[in-house]
This record gives sequence, structure tokens and C-alpha cells, in this order.
Amino acid sequence: MERQSTYTATATIDEQGILTSWSEGAERLLGYDSPAVVGRPATALLAADGSAARRIVAGRDRWNGTVPLLHRDGRRLELGVLAHRRTSDTGVTDWLVVSAVTARAQPPRGEPLEEWTFLQSPFPLAIFDADLRLVRANRRMEHALALPEAAMRGLRLPHIVPGAASEEADRSMRLALESGRPQEARARLGPQLGRGAVLTPLKDAGGQVRAVCLSAEAPAEDSAGRRRPSAESGPHVGTAADQARAAQELSEVTVPRLADVIAVDLLDSPREADDERSARPGPVVLRRAALRTIPDGEGSAYGTGVGEAIVCPVDSPPVQCLTAGRPLLYDTTDPLLAEWATVDPGAAWLRASGARSLLAVPLLVQGSTLGVALFGRRPGRERFGPEDLRLAQEFTARAAAGIRQARGYARARTTTMALQQSLLPHTLPDQAALEIATRYLPAATRAGVGGDWFDVIRLSGARVALIVGDVVGHGIRASATMGRLRTAVRTLADVDLPADELLTHLDDLVLRLAADEGSSDPAAETAGGIGTTCLYAVYDPVARRCTLARAGHPPPAVVSPDGAVSFLDVPAGPPLGLGGLPFEAIETDLPEGSLLVLYTDGLLEAREHDIDEALDKMFAALGRPAKSLDAVCDHVITALLTHRPDDDIALLVARTRGLHEDRVASWELANEPTAVAGARRLVDDQLFTWGLAEAVFTTELMVSELVTNAIRYGRPPIRLRLIHQDSTLICEVYDSSGTTPHMRRARIFDEGGRGLLLVAQLADRWGTRHDRIGKTVWAEQSLAER
Repeated sequence: MERQSTYTATATIDEQGILTSWSEGAERLLGYDSPAVVGRPATALLAADGSAARRIVAGRDRWNGTVPLLHRDGRRLELGVLAHRRTSDTGVTDWLVVSAVTARAQPPRGEPLEEWTFLQSPFPLAIFDADLRLVRANRRMEHALALPEAAMRGLRLPHIVPGAASEEADRSMRLALESGRPQEARARLGPQLGRGAVLTPLKDAGGQVRAVCLSAEAPAEDSAGRRRPSAESGPHVGTAADQARAAQELSEVTVPRLADVIAVDLLDSPREADDERSARPGPVVLRRAALRTIPDGEGSAYGTGVGEAIVCPVDSPPVQCLTAGRPLLYDTTDPLLAEWATVDPGAAWLRASGARSLLAVPLLVQGSTLGVALFGRRPGRERFGPEDLRLAQEFTARAAAGIRQARGYARARTTTMALQQSLLPHTLPDQAALEIATRYLPAATRAGVGGDWFDVIRLSGARVALIVGDVVGHGIRASATMGRLRTAVRTLADVDLPADELLTHLDDLVLRLAADEGSSDPAAETAGGIGTTCLYAVYDPVARRCTLARAGHPPPAVVSPDGAVSFLDVPAGPPLGLGGLPFEAIETDLPEGSLLVLYTDGLLEAREHDIDEALDKMFAALGRPAKSLDAVCDHVITALLTHRPDDDIALLVARTRGLHEDRVASWELANEPTAVAGARRLVDDQLFTWGLAEAVFTTELMVSELVTNAIRYGRPPIRLRLIHQDSTLICEVYDSSGTTPHMRRARIFDEGGRGLLLVAQLADRWGTRHDRIGKTVWAEQSLAER
């Protein structure tokens, strides 16, 4: 029987949930190629609520389980995955997610004696097949790696325990397969494994190597570990940025020096002192954050693993300790304690370790209870004494401070990201002038996400505005300032201000925000967003021209239809908030099919501040052939990001489209009342030419009112223009007067005053656009419903 082939699907996800790499196996598994998913939220691939997935992995270094995923063809796949949280030497953290696909069936078990030998061996054992994928693991290995065999089956060692040690062992296993001779790996594969492993080739009756057995050393118990530690021996307890790591540090410091075994169980939400007093007695749900013991060959079932929930009965030591709010000492020979250790899966570690003395210490910090630490000592070691109790309280207090700090940081970061994501555009507006793709990557620093933003705004006359901005600083202040500025830009864009005037008004707004915040908090840094940069561009598909102005922002790049890449020479202008300095706008022709690339400076700074190299990489990425704008974005992100960004990155790529002459009609009208009837005839003829007979009546009414107003209140020349863009029809009437028309409420017997009210009722949108000389009153109607 031909055996099934196994392959591994791998992906990496940054802390903000953005996919940063995608393997060939992942493509085979879900049908998406790398450009289609890299740079996008990983939750888009889930067939379930993404917020639930984030809650599950919060505060953990590793997770395994079944995940519902969506195939590209719409199928739902329930897949077992193993996820590792990794931190590089530079402090950058991400998740490695692996899944063994089409794993082989589990090999048949051997004779009972052989099976007992494998399962009950005091050494951690694992068997890897000819493809170096795990097929068997005994309980010692499961405990040492804190993973069940089912979660590891079908995976190679570097995917089970990422790191240089497993890479070395993987190479040694390959050598054992090829040479048929045992090999050694000297590096430690995990904290619960001794230094070194023996890799033995397993041969069939004919002498052919079929598999490799990895036998790891159990860590020898340090004779010095029996001495009592000092408080200074654990200065790093609780200093980690993540609460799971803080709990793990507590276990590493105290075992074996203070105890032979420790379990750290945390409450999902801290309890305040008032909550403790008012709470009714009852079971308590805890989540295991750390479990550490000294292996000695006795007992192999350790029950609830790290990350799993535990329901503790009201009379159990964890609940009694949390209720009392102070350390409690137990003897495991106590009948109640012995029953709890036998029945409750969350206490299986206590029975398996053979501990006879148990010390329960609450994790307390600033009036809050975060959980409980349970220390155990085995027979042959003196029971816990007063000095042990003092040290245990010192260690748990430091760990509690670290856990609280990590929870506060995670909560603040989650709040900031939620605020920022709510302020960024979730969907781009429907428009036909530009094809647009965007990417947004938040910063990976502890300072939190920043205030970078982008926006796309529909304007009158089929034009589209593109905005990219960068608020100074990180955190809630930056995100809130970004929201204010984005709202202000939308408001100013709606009145069709020229690009340079819009930046001038935005500059005044930043000054006012700085004055308001500075008066309430003189020590506030970058109050109100002073130093914020912004680029504002308006593209007109009729003229195929783009108007741009920038306030201290990096210049936009342009890729011509023939593939040439260059920067647009837009005057830099000062950053927003300096006040009194002018901004200058330029106009440039953009042929149909050109790419306009807007970005924030975090994209260039991702190359370790080597701007020249960053520009070369960006130009090369933009010059590469690409099937879509999403692929262009992926090329740029992949080329410039060597690590998780230290600053937010916003990237917007737009491909220009032209509105051809057969879709635009314009006429100059005489400045006399009889021109109104002539305008209606021109509109009738043009709409019949375009096949829009159903829109004639409505358009006639609007054109009559707009032209009448221009003749009555404006000045010549008077021009009428119709624009037919996909399912939209736009009527524009220009005159050289700068007076803005206003809609008013006419009284019952008034003969006039209802023109603009009629236009507002008939049109989907209408407004006034001021030019350097004169104005244009426009009205837009949708043809989709007609």
C-alpha cells in the first residue's frame, strides 16, 4: 500500500495579527498564494470569530488545537495547528504557526512488553519517520515538551521546538538515516530536557533504516539546588513583558531551589479586595500559566497543561488560599487534600510528583489578586519553614508585579489598536477614477501603535482625493489626534478646497489643538500633533491631471505606464503645527495606467535607517511586473521589511484611469434667459446619444435651475458640462462669479427660491466648487436604480 505524502504548512503572524510569511505547504492547504495573504489580517482566513482566537492565545507562548479555516474555494477545513510565540535577539516578536497536512496513519502498536517499555521509559522518547516527521512520543516526551503526541504527530522537530538546537538535532537525524549509525546532538532541546540527545536509526529485518528514535536525557537534579536561595537570586522575576513569561520565570527561579514542583494558576480577570469580600463561596476558574517539576522517574501523568482552564472546588487549596488572601501550608496526607489530588485533573501534577508538603501563596499586587502559586516538596526534603514562606512571598510578589504590568500593557495596546482601527477606513469608496490597494502595518514597539493614516475621498467632477498622514508619537494620544485630523480633512475636502489651502486650514487646526492641550497639560509632549506630516493629492480623470501638496511628508513615487519609477517633485512644505509658513501645490499630468504611490516614513525606516538602500529596494519592487495592485503592495512590503516595523507603516497604491472624451460633453452658453431652453435641448440630445433616455426629465429640471441661477446671479462666461461615469451622471454649471449659492426655504406665496431645493431633492449629491476665478455648481445622480 502506497503511503500518503505528508507536508507541513507554515505561516508567521506578527503581534498585530498580520500575516508576514506563507509557505508552499500553506498554499497547497488553503489555495491562496503568498501575495494574496501576506500583509493581510490572519483572521480573514478563519471560519469563525477572530476575536475569540485572539483571546485564546493572549498571554501564551504556545498553543495547539483545532482551528476552522476557509479554503479559497469556500470550503471550511477543521485543521490541527501548533503555534509558537517567538522573540528574536532584537526583541521582535511573532508567531510561527505550523500544521502537518495529510499525516500518515499512526503505526500499529507493538507487543505489550515493547509498548510498556516505550511508554514507561524514564527517558523522553520520540520516533521520527524517514521524512523526519514525528510518529510516536512517549509520555515523558509529552510532559517534557508540554504537548500531546497528537499535536506533534506529522511535524518535524524544528516545528515542534523552534530553535538552533532542534535544527542541529534535525540534521543529526538525517545523518543517522543516511549512515545507519547512531548520532548525538549536544544542545538542549527544551528546559525540561537534559543537555544532549541520542539519535538511533531503527532498522527492519532486512537492515534498511525505516525511522529514527530520539532519546533525550532527563535533566540531572542539581545537588546545589537543595540549598535555600536568597531573594537576590531572582531579580528578573516578573520583569517580562508578557504575563505567561513572568509566571514561567517564577517557576524557573524557585524550582528546584525552593521547591521540587510548582504550578502557577491565574485568574482571567484580577479580583479586587472588595470583590473578594462580596463574592459568594463557590468553584473558581483558573488558567494554568506555568508548571515545572524535577523529573525523577516517578509518575508520568501531569494532568492539566499550560494554557488550559481549571475548575477548582470550593474546598480546594487554590480557592481557600484566594479566599483567605494569605499563604496556606498543607500536608498531602490530609484526607481532603489527598481526595482533591486524586479526583481533580488540575491537581494531577501534585499526585504524580509525589509531593508531601504543599505551600499555596496568592499572587497579590496593589490590592488585587491575580492568581495563586502552589509549591510542593517531596519526601526526603524538609518541610516548608518560615524562611521558605518569606522567600515564596517575595518571589510571588515580584511575579505578580510583572504579570500586572504585562496585563496593563496588553490592555492599553488592545485599546489603542481598537481605537486606531475604528478610525481608519474599513472600506474604500466606490469610484471609477482610480484602482486602489492599501496596506497598514502597526508598530511592534512597546510604545504602542502610532497615528499613521490614509484615506480616499470622492470629490465632485469624478475626481478623487488621496491622503496619507503621520501623527507624531504613539499610543492613545496619537490615535486620537489622527482621528481628529482625518475628520477635519474629510470636512475640508467636502467643500472642495484646493490642496494648499486645505493644508493651511489643517495647520491652523493643529495649532489650536496644541494650544488647548498645552493649557491643560503643559508637560504634554507633541501636544495636539505638532510635527505631523501629511500628503494631499487630487486626481482628475477627465483632464488626467493630479494636484498635490505636502506638509513635511515624504514625496510620492510614480510608475509610468512604461515601468519607469520616479519621485514627484512636490515642494516639501513645513510639518503641520508650525504656523505662518505657506504650502505650495503642483499639478502634473498622469497618463492613464500610471501608478501613484503614497506612504509614510516608517516604510523607509524599516531598512535600519539606510534611506538610500530603502529607496533602491522600493524602486526595484515598484518596477517588478505584478498581476494586481495587491501584488505591488506585497512586493514593496516584502522588499523593505527585514523585521517587524518600529514605526507604523501606511502604503497606498493607485492606478489611474482616464475618462474618455466620448463620456464628457461641454458647452459655453450665452448670458441671456433664452439660453436655458437651448441648454435643455443640448442635454436631451446628449443623453439620447449615451442611451440615457430615462434620465432626461430629471436632468432637464436640474440643468434648468442651475443655468437659470448662473445667468441671474453669476457672471459670464457660463459653461455647462455633463460627465457620464459608469452608473453616475454629473451636471456642472460654471460662471466667473465667486458668490456661493445658498438653499433657502421659500414662503408659500414666493415665486422663486425653490431652485436649489429642487436640485437637492433630485440629486444624490450637490455642491459648489470654487476655482481660482469663479465657481462651479454641480449635481450628481445615480443611474443604477434607473
